Amino acid sequence: MAKDVLCEVNNCKFWAPGNKCNASAIYVVSHHGQQAKNSRETDCKTFEPKI
Repeated sequence: MAKDVLCEVNNCKFWAPGNKCNASAIYVVSHHGQQAKNSRETDCKTFEPKI
């Protein structure tokens, strides 16, 4: 499992200084079923905007 998860989306409530993600779990999905050919075909469903 990854030790550090990096994220540059600083308007996400899980974003932390140093572009770290401090969510307890990460949920990523593919646009095309269960397989993706590259990172552009995926989305982070963990994202929640800062309020």
